[in-house]
Amino acid sequence: MTSTYKSLILSLRTFALAICCVAFAATQANAQSLLRDTEIEETLREFTDPILRAGGLTPSSVDIYIVNDPSLNAFVTRGQNIFLHSGLILRAETPNQLKGVIAHETGHITGGHIVRSDYGNRSAYGSMLIAAGVGLAAILAGEGQAGALILGGSQQFGALEALSYSRVNEAAADQYAAEYMDRTGQSGKGLIQFFEKFRAQEVLSQARRYPYFRGHPLSADRIDSLRERVRDSDFTDVTDTPEELHKHRMMQAKLRGFLDGPAQVYSRFPQSDQSKPARYARAVANFKQADLRNSIKEIDSLIAEEPENPYFHELKAQILYESGKGTDAIEPARRALELKPGSALLEIALAQATLQTRDASDFPRVEELIKSALRKEPSNSYGWYLLADVYERQGKTSLAKYATAERFYAIGDIASARSFAQRAQEELSRSLPQWRRASDIIVVAETQLAKKRGRRRGPKPLVSVTSR
Repeated sequence: MTSTYKSLILSLRTFALAICCVAFAATQANAQSLLRDTEIEETLREFTDPILRAGGLTPSSVDIYIVNDPSLNAFVTRGQNIFLHSGLILRAETPNQLKGVIAHETGHITGGHIVRSDYGNRSAYGSMLIAAGVGLAAILAGEGQAGALILGGSQQFGALEALSYSRVNEAAADQYAAEYMDRTGQSGKGLIQFFEKFRAQEVLSQARRYPYFRGHPLSADRIDSLRERVRDSDFTDVTDTPEELHKHRMMQAKLRGFLDGPAQVYSRFPQSDQSKPARYARAVANFKQADLRNSIKEIDSLIAEEPENPYFHELKAQILYESGKGTDAIEPARRALELKPGSALLEIALAQATLQTRDASDFPRVEELIKSALRKEPSNSYGWYLLADVYERQGKTSLAKYATAERFYAIGDIASARSFAQRAQEELSRSLPQWRRASDIIVVAETQLAKKRGRRRGPKPLVSVTSR
């Protein structure tokens, strides 16, 4: 093994944290990142998939991303991607309101309203948002005490192609939303309530409006048309189920626990509040305050009431891991995966916790867990990092180099990806699928690097030819 490769593995290990329920960048106040959480993603999928099907879309072809941004915003991009700001999720008072916004964004997709927008020129978004069609990857970011663990990434953070909204498109998306809510047997009142709540945005200057209403121009006529459409629906008085309301509140509580300061959490959820959302939020806040005893106490009380809830076990595993008790995290991580088999994030969480034993007999199981996760999320760069680590621990140096190439490819470091793919190819048998994949990485990387070199050189100057 080369000294360069050893140094890379060692340097990456120093950054290795844990798979977290919520992942976010915590070091830069103005930085935006993507949040990943098995429970929140599952809840959003339950809310969204029926709407997508009502719009004639295949749910598996539409990706949903959660942006760590307190501002109120949502938008779609080419490649059928829906982005929801954490601020919007927290400001939606009911599941129906959130579903209404999602149905509206779905209407933009089905209506073909996606064109290039000025969002692509905003550096904060340009550095954060994923190019269309690229899946999330988990990479190392943030600080342990803030609970920032795996930051969603992608192969490319290119220019964003978002919606260039017009009042015509907005009115059309409203009608699509009402239709999709009808088709799913749900009320369209939520979207009206959402618009009414922020109707004052209509008279504010562009600079003072929430980002959502800068991109989605609101008008009284739009609201009146939507209200008329919803009033005639057979489902206008349908309300959210108790189960939906509970999931919505738990999702918001978890987000607040991770994204708000502990003092804000304790103020919003005082100790006298013994509801499940309150204890959930306090468990996270206590963890962030390094109060392990009370954090575990809160989460254990939830587990006692719902022992079959995988997300409570998941949070307990994260709390223990991040508190320096990696081996203690194995059992709750294992239990979470037993209760929700096949979850990529939970598989990686268990693999990471198990590695803390440093027991060589565990390495084959860890390897299989990570491979299973990567089959579902091939762009999960943290998964590739862990796979490289476990390969290296088993002395499979050539495979470790290959996995490192995949990791760099996932985060968009094409030059490093090519370098490690070339090193892996030198040692791998040509009959292995990893050799062929390394060859693909090299070809793609060289093509992209050549294009970059061409752009840097710029076009040749035009030569004027005149008669003499």
